[in-house]
Amino acid sequence: MSNLDALTSNLAKHGQEQLLTYWEELDEEQRRLLTEDIEELNLEEVNEFFKRATSSLEDGNAKLDDKMEPVCEDKFLSISRTDEDQLKKFKEEGLKQISESKVGVLLMAGGQGTRLGFAHPKGMFNVGLPSNKSLFRIQGERILKLQRLAAELTGNSGRIAWYIMTSEHTMIPTKKYFEQNNYFGLNAEDIIMFEQGSLPCYDFDGKILLDEKHRVSKAPDGNGGLYRALRDRGILDDMERRGVLYLHAHSVDNILIKVADPVSIGYFVEQKADCGAKVVEKSHPNEAVGVVCQVDGKYQVVEYSEITQKTAELRKEDGRLVFNAGNICNHFFATSFLRKIGSTFEKNLKLHVAKKKIPFVDSTGTRCTPDKPNGIKIEKFVFDVFEFAEHFVTIEVPRDEEFSALKNADSVGKDCASTARADIYRLHRKYIEGAGGTIEGEECEISPLLSYGGEGLKVLVHGKSFVSPVYLKTDEENTSNGRE
Repeated sequence: MSNLDALTSNLAKHGQEQLLTYWEELDEEQRRLLTEDIEELNLEEVNEFFKRATSSLEDGNAKLDDKMEPVCEDKFLSISRTDEDQLKKFKEEGLKQISESKVGVLLMAGGQGTRLGFAHPKGMFNVGLPSNKSLFRIQGERILKLQRLAAELTGNSGRIAWYIMTSEHTMIPTKKYFEQNNYFGLNAEDIIMFEQGSLPCYDFDGKILLDEKHRVSKAPDGNGGLYRALRDRGILDDMERRGVLYLHAHSVDNILIKVADPVSIGYFVEQKADCGAKVVEKSHPNEAVGVVCQVDGKYQVVEYSEITQKTAELRKEDGRLVFNAGNICNHFFATSFLRKIGSTFEKNLKLHVAKKKIPFVDSTGTRCTPDKPNGIKIEKFVFDVFEFAEHFVTIEVPRDEEFSALKNADSVGKDCASTARADIYRLHRKYIEGAGGTIEGEECEISPLLSYGGEGLKVLVHGKSFVSPVYLKTDEENTSNGRE
């Protein structure tokens, strides 16, 4: 049987013959590329995904009110309502784990900066701070500072493995950017990049679309594609080789992220947790964020559209919302739990449908960009593993210290570069004033290499007054020639 006959037979068996519509028009290289695309598809599996995903649309509007309960108080740490001495113990435990190289970071960095008006990976974006540092640099330097803090406390020079999940389109520019910037002072061998998977795009009848006559239309499989990628790209094996026991997973676009936060790591270890989530208190009942809660006794994130207004407005005796644990894509995992997900539960992850405007090749062979949704993309969400956890913990953090999303262009006025800068300025002013300094003006930035979370500033700022723009940095930064 020829290669074409084999392709035709396999596609016909799964009802996807349309992928070869333009075969006769393709040159040899184009045929090779199309054959590659088709052979990469596990058609039986992806067609089953389509059926599962679209069947969920039918009950997608069901409300979950009667099945929901808030998170358990005994597995809930509120940073702002916890004694400082207790937080210090958690922090020391977290730094001890870091010093023993047992902590890794999982960065979800597959997104492009398109909505920011930026034609590169979002992690390369410069929000306009006095330092002109990108998101990648800020996060890398926080990791470097943590390693130093852990060594100061324990005398052990542990290393944090930094696993970076890119997409097909962001892998090469991300790699180049890290190389050009000397890995922000980190060891290159501790930075491991891998690609998330993709799934084909379908029309509403379950036919896989062509992006071009010789290319199958594909899209990233969502941040929940993390678990399959960890397993299939050998990342879990790498973690086990290195002795990494605990992972902090987060998205690239939170400029206030406390990367590998030692307080949370310490709490996670003390609780013997296998999975956990950082949350912020919802600002009001209708804030458009999902909430971490229990449904039928299992943890999950319930979207704001899945509950009624009455449930959203429920309050406790102290006046706080009953369902107030706002999800911010900021999670902790035991490596053993991730292994269990990869080997047992990944195939059972929920599939979510997004109706999208997907460019496609029409019946005349013309590539069209539709002006209304014409098909679906199938995604998995990172938080859909919560239900498989046996020991789940929730950590509520102050929004003004740990969450400022960067999603939009400045013209939107929300979750944009302007708000990210303002949130950094506000937090860093708070650190300086807390250490006994004063600032005149708004612009205020502290290098992560100088202070991870406000520590160590007293000797530099106590009794001093600063006029903005203020940028406090280390001596090594004053003499370095870091590139961006």
